[in-house]
Amino acid sequence: MVTDTTQYIVLRFFAGVGLAGELGAGITLISELLPKEKRGVAAAMIASFGILGAVTAFFMKEIFLWRTCYYIGGGLGLVLLALRMRVQESMLYAQLKTQAVERGNFLMFFSNKDRFLRYFRCILIGLPAWYIIGVLVTFSDQFGAAFGIDGIDPGKAIMFLYLAIAFGDLSVGLLSQRLQSRKKALFIFYGITIFFTALFFLQQGGTTTTFYMICAGLGYGTGFTVVYITMSAEQFGTNLRASAAISIPNMVRGALPLIILLFKFMRNVLDNYITGAWVTGVILMTIALLAAVKTQETFGKDLDFIETD
Repeated sequence: MVTDTTQYIVLRFFAGVGLAGELGAGITLISELLPKEKRGVAAAMIASFGILGAVTAFFMKEIFLWRTCYYIGGGLGLVLLALRMRVQESMLYAQLKTQAVERGNFLMFFSNKDRFLRYFRCILIGLPAWYIIGVLVTFSDQFGAAFGIDGIDPGKAIMFLYLAIAFGDLSVGLLSQRLQSRKKALFIFYGITIFFTALFFLQQGGTTTTFYMICAGLGYGTGFTVVYITMSAEQFGTNLRASAAISIPNMVRGALPLIILLFKFMRNVLDNYITGAWVTGVILMTIALLAAVKTQETFGKDLDFIETD
């Protein structure tokens, strides 16, 4: 007999599958539709408004019953579906359909050394984002207790984080346009992330207000996510572009269990919750920085090319 709980889990699973490719597909589409000088800002706007949805959801659950929230979300989803049906197809992709070239073959990421390294580096670049979200902020109540700060609500910490990510996404997009460089903007926002991560671990005996503000600072720095997704789309040819932009962020999300396992291992080896957390952060940020250094600059890159064996 199928229980309500089972139905709920199954439906949530399919909703997650449907949502998983939205951002990557959206960034790929606007990257191919808009002039190369404007696609960074457009991608940032898409990511910013998407993140604000998570913030809005927090306030909705404070106002309405959870069932009502689902009705609101479902209604907005139908409106969004109607809007999407009016979006035009990318001319680059439309032209590709007339050519005898393989499209969307995931295995092609592993059939060529150069292509695999491009793909793998893009994944590594995004790891610090889910360290911030999945470790520091998700377990914020436990970190608060370890710092001697009582009353930390992880839900509120996540709300501040995501609100700041929305502004960070927009800021990093504008900055990359101003600097005419994706990589320079990425490194600047890595610096912001490192700065607020250091503040996070230096707040012994602080206040809840300070804690939440630091979470917001972490979120602002984590706005670099839109840059690495845009870079992921720009790294690959039209026949693999959407596959890369969709799968890379999901690979990064999928790495969260591995990040948590690393965190658990480090805190057990070092016999200290806080030390284990910051050592984990140092490892992940070092990996991301090395990958970013080796990644090709893609600002203004012509996207009219394909991937071949």
